[in-house]
Amino acid sequence: MFSVADLQLLSRLGQNVRRARKRRGLTVAELASRAGLSVRFVHGVEGGAANIAITRLAALAGALDASLDELLSTHEAPKDRVALVGLRGAGKSSVGVLLAEGLGLPFIELDHRVEAAAGLTLAELFSLHGDPYYRRLEAEELARINEPCVLATSGGIVENPDAWPALQRRFTTVWLSAPPEAHMERVQRQGDHRPMRDRADAMAELRALLARRAPEYARAQLHVDTRALDARGAARAVLEVLASDNPGDGE
Repeated sequence: MFSVADLQLLSRLGQNVRRARKRRGLTVAELASRAGLSVRFVHGVEGGAANIAITRLAALAGALDASLDELLSTHEAPKDRVALVGLRGAGKSSVGVLLAEGLGLPFIELDHRVEAAAGLTLAELFSLHGDPYYRRLEAEELARINEPCVLATSGGIVENPDAWPALQRRFTTVWLSAPPEAHMERVQRQGDHRPMRDRADAMAELRALLARRAPEYARAQLHVDTRALDARGAARAVLEVLASDNPGDGE
């Protein structure tokens, strides 16, 4: 006989498993195959109806490349604090402005807060102090943002061990994804030729960067593929999922 607390835990586990599966683009059958479990059992877990043994839970976590903490978390991300993550060229700023308008929230660019705190442009900051100093300021400025808002983050925030976990706890995180070619085209269209300047293997480097960061981006609560969307379309897609009853479950 399950207690109310037991049922709540199983329900939350089911929601977390389903969200993690969808973020990784897996069907129930694919997840079951990877974890060595039956499709019926995985359906039961996602429906909050399976009393899962720790060994089976570990198998699911391994198949999802997720931690046990992630699957068992009872944390509900706030809908009035939304953070956009992704590589440069993902559209975090342009989508963020439109998303903020749609939600009736202020828009904040985290890098602008870092520049203001340092009294330097980003280029000057990196030239004078390097990446560790930037990452420290990034975490500190993030900690100071407590108001409802839509937040555009740096592409590398997922590699900041002080900022990324805090962002996941305190914001609803949204990965704006696209193929490397789309990222490169967008930044060049904006007049930013830095990715190609004096770099013969710029595209290969971009592909490697995305491959390295993608597993962390995939831990965001929401995922919107922007390859076929303009900024307005991407903002609408995020708004639609946020408006649903189960924000992590959007296709």
